Amino acid sequence: MATRHEGLHAEHIQSALTGSAAAQSALVASWGRSMRLYGLNPEQGSPPNVLTDRELKDARERLGSLIATAKSTLDRLYSAVGGAGCCVLLADKDGVPVDRRGYEGDDATFCKIGLWTGAVWSEESEGTNGIGTALAEQRALTIHRDQHFRSKNTTLSCTVAPIFDHRGRLMAAIDVSSARSDLTEEFVKLIAVAVVDAARRVEAENFRLAFPKARIVMAQLGFDVCNDRAASALIAVDEDDLVIGASRTARHFLGLTDDTLSKPLPAANLLGQHVDAERELAAAERSVIRRVLASAGGNISVAAGIMGMGRATLHRKLKKLGIH
Repeated sequence: MATRHEGLHAEHIQSALTGSAAAQSALVASWGRSMRLYGLNPEQGSPPNVLTDRELKDARERLGSLIATAKSTLDRLYSAVGGAGCCVLLADKDGVPVDRRGYEGDDATFCKIGLWTGAVWSEESEGTNGIGTALAEQRALTIHRDQHFRSKNTTLSCTVAPIFDHRGRLMAAIDVSSARSDLTEEFVKLIAVAVVDAARRVEAENFRLAFPKARIVMAQLGFDVCNDRAASALIAVDEDDLVIGASRTARHFLGLTDDTLSKPLPAANLLGQHVDAERELAAAERSVIRRVLASAGGNISVAAGIMGMGRATLHRKLKKLGIH
């Protein structure tokens, strides 16, 4: 039997879905998906579905090295928010937490609620909630208490940021959740900043690991409206100064796709820098000659032999390039 609170919450959702706010609010749009697309009932009180041990193991394996990559970042995040009664979760793209940080004294509460590894928090399963809705909308957000679709989840405050892989595809999400009634909106805003920063750190580290031999260039390309901050884009450049990879932000601001990145693309052109081919060739030649001379102990004849040219030819090049 539904409690009075559950009934009022369900009425509030139904009223919002039939009112003018339905066309304006992202939250109400999520409520609409929960009820109309997924056929969920806000008064349903059953806990989230939970994967079997085998299914959870498979989910963790599908994330590959990301769990290990995110470990230190999750540890730092928990050290910042754990004292306020929050738990930290790393969820896969299907909304299943695969790693967790939490205070042992709060474990029973969070386990009962379902904020635990293996629980399914997709929007399709639980309706509007931090993890599921952030993944569905692919943006950072907070679902605070009665913004949740299910009445049973309205004691929670959940702040989540998605993580995208080195090709810009949705990969996972970081969530900080609390069931404390004294959690202030001001502190929730601070949590939101920390969660977004943590997600970007994990993304950056994952990007670097995906291109271990490349030079990683960070460029400020614009303003990220969703996160209210400058957008940092990561670009992977090979030894020939050709772009071989780009983060989701770089792809968005520079119009890059897997197809454009499959073709040779000079980093200087991409970043709007002027390419002086003659000057760059001279600089490259100068660099090679200086290295060979150094390895030859300054002996012109030996250096010329190493480079397969005559002594006179090398002298002309030294004079032209200003190498003394």
